[in-house]
Amino acid sequence: MSARLDPFYPVVDSADWVARLTAVGARLIQLRVKDKPRGEIYGEVRRALGLCAASGATLVVNDYWDIAIDEGASVLHLGQEDLDGADLKAIRAAGIRLGVSTHTPEELDRALSVDPHHVALGPIWPTILKKMPFPPQGLERIGEWKRRIGDRPLVAIGGLTPDRATQCLAAGADVVAVVNDVLGNADPEARAREWLSVTRETA
Repeated sequence: MSARLDPFYPVVDSADWVARLTAVGARLIQLRVKDKPRGEIYGEVRRALGLCAASGATLVVNDYWDIAIDEGASVLHLGQEDLDGADLKAIRAAGIRLGVSTHTPEELDRALSVDPHHVALGPIWPTILKKMPFPPQGLERIGEWKRRIGDRPLVAIGGLTPDRATQCLAAGADVVAVVNDVLGNADPEARAREWLSVTRETA
């Protein structure tokens, strides 16, 4: 599997969003479903994987490593807390590419110790998505992280807009993740097309 990932990386909470965003050309989507019964999460992951397969996109399953294995996902994303309970041997045996969230040098050390496929850094700017115990990282840290992780793709996340996304890519990020700027937009499809335009020009 190639290490390269599409630069535009929306993070969504339902297969319905996967359908909407693959329809406008998204090729890398994270499904992050929270606070639902496991049966529903299985269904969402299964449907999202089918949608991505039909459109040539890659689905990244957040957190639920066992469901990712059961449903045949090719990419998984874990936060630092998620690493504690994950069966890394089972994930590797399934051939799943693993992405890990990082916010501090110590967390990056831990992430690199599990030999991830890619690393996420955030929040680059303040984010309204959730209360973060970490201060904004800023653009300079992107270059620092990229030097440390080498050929692995670096994902920048947190408070991004299309303009900020291009700044992140210029600073050394390979991928720019977005939640609210697309999903919270009055016209999410139009905003996604704007993201696609600027990220693919820059990449």
